[in-house]
This record gives sequence, C-alpha cells and structure tokens, in this order.
Amino acid sequence: MALPESLEGRLRIPLIGAPMFIVSGPELVIAQCKAGIIGSFPALNARPKSALDDWLKQIKDELAEYQQDHPEQTVAPFAVNQIAHASNPRLFNDVETCVRHEVPIIITSLRPPEEIVTAVHGYGGLVFHDVVSLRHARKAIEQGVDGIIAVCAGAGGHAGPVSPFALVKEIRREFAGTLILSGCITTGNDIVATLAMGADLAYSGTRFIATNEARAVPTYKKMIVDSRAEDIVYTSLFTGVHGSYLRGSIANAGLDPFNLPEGDKNDMDFSHGADTEAKAWKDIWGAGQGVGTIDEILPAYDLVLRMEREYRDTLEQLKAR
Repeated sequence: MALPESLEGRLRIPLIGAPMFIVSGPELVIAQCKAGIIGSFPALNARPKSALDDWLKQIKDELAEYQQDHPEQTVAPFAVNQIAHASNPRLFNDVETCVRHEVPIIITSLRPPEEIVTAVHGYGGLVFHDVVSLRHARKAIEQGVDGIIAVCAGAGGHAGPVSPFALVKEIRREFAGTLILSGCITTGNDIVATLAMGADLAYSGTRFIATNEARAVPTYKKMIVDSRAEDIVYTSLFTGVHGSYLRGSIANAGLDPFNLPEGDKNDMDFSHGADTEAKAWKDIWGAGQGVGTIDEILPAYDLVLRMEREYRDTLEQLKAR
C-alpha cells in the first residue's frame, strides 16, 4: 500500500469526497477540506468556463485563511475532476487553468491522457484515474498515474459491475501506487474495511449529497435519505454508459424504471458540460447503493467528524478482538 508523500499527515481520515455532477461546488469542497478529507468537484460544474478560475481562487484563498487562523487543524488538499472525453471541448482550457493554479490533485475520468499526467507532474501534483475494470486500470498505469480509483459495484454515478473484493485485489497485484476504493462508502466502518481490503483511501460521493453544502435540490437530498439499496437502478439509458440512479427520480421523469431500454455509448456527450439539456444528473439523480445507511442531512464538517469517530471506534473494536 502507498500513500503519496504529499498527503502524509494532511488527512484526518483516509477519505476523498468524490466529485459529483451538479452537486459538488466550492462550498462542499471547502467544508470537506476544512474537516480534513480531500474535497473535489468536476471542472464542468463551473459555468461558464471562466468561473473555474474564480472557483479555484475561492477554494485556495479560503483554505489558506482557515489554516492560518487554525494552525492546529488538519486541512486537506483538494482535487478537480477532468472528463477526458472527445466531446468535452473545455478539457484543454480547464486543464490549463488547473495547472496555472497548481491544483494538488487531478482526477481523470474515461481516458487517462499522458499529457495531463505530464503537465500535473510538472508542478508536483498528483493524478488519480477512475476505472471500472482491470483492463482500464492497466491503461492508466501505462500513462504514469499516481493513483487508481476502483469504481466498484454499488457505487453511484458511472459505476462498474465488479465486486470490490475482486477488483481491488486484481489491481493491487499489478499496481504499487495509491489505490482508492469507491462503492457504498457511507460510514467510518466502511473506511476501515477499505483499508483491510488493501486500498489506501476510500472514495465517498453519495453520502455527501445529503449535506448542507451540497448543491443538490432539497427533494434530491430527501430522496437520498428516504431510499434504500433496492431503489437504485443500474442503466445505460441516460448517458450511454451504465450508471446508478435513484428509481424515484426516474419515475418522476415519467419513465418506467423497471422497463428501460439500453443506451448508446456513442451518444455520450460532454460538449455542454453541466449545462446539458439531457436529463441525466439534472433530473435523473445519481446515487449509489449505500443510500440505505443515510438517515439525515448534516453539515459536511459534522459528517466527517462522525465518520472519524466510527473509524476509530471500529479500529479499537478490531484490536480488542
């Protein structure tokens, strides 16, 4: 197992708040980092594209000020997610902006481009790439990424179908770098389990939708709290790639969640970013199977402190056994 030197001593618990379309903004990222976990957001959430520069400045300034006023606190670095897809015309501009701001961590999705790795390594940053299979992990490793995010069965968003017990172990056999696990991470107990499986960091998105700082509409947050694992629908209809969505939001859009046609991967289009007219993410809400353990909406800082207590209590219980 390997945690990058630049992250040593900078995390309260080994956790990354995953970037979520529409939902993640500066408010959530800042709250997560102040609480001592890595906060992140998709670059495409900043609209128009000129807003990305403002978001990065806001995050850097507020975290620096907080660290200066609270030198005893653990303030974590932040990350920006880049969708490396041919239909994303903002990619070059967004990466250039992130390089100029020396964003500590870049999370790449869909394609692990070597040019991004080179650019980020140029100022000492890290590149983590999300994958749903060992084949995709191998491609990312060839490009020299620092970390692999294993997006396993049960995760929200564009989740894979493979069990974490299988995918984490297969990747670890071939990769000595930082390994991050995504899929149903909602409690501190889950973070302990993540480490036990051989990963270095946990990756949690759905749990942070039900926080005060998330940009999800109130009905979305309420549906997260009211839903269970059986309410998650795994379908390729909305983006062309299989993803996990809340059944209630699909029904509210006038569709039959039990009878959805397959989507076409060629229809995937990021040309408008989060402004897209497509229903996915805006009206068809993403979520992972971990919703069944989410019972309330909390400030992100309070949620992280609770997860830390659960994490440390679980470690103590295991030692006692």
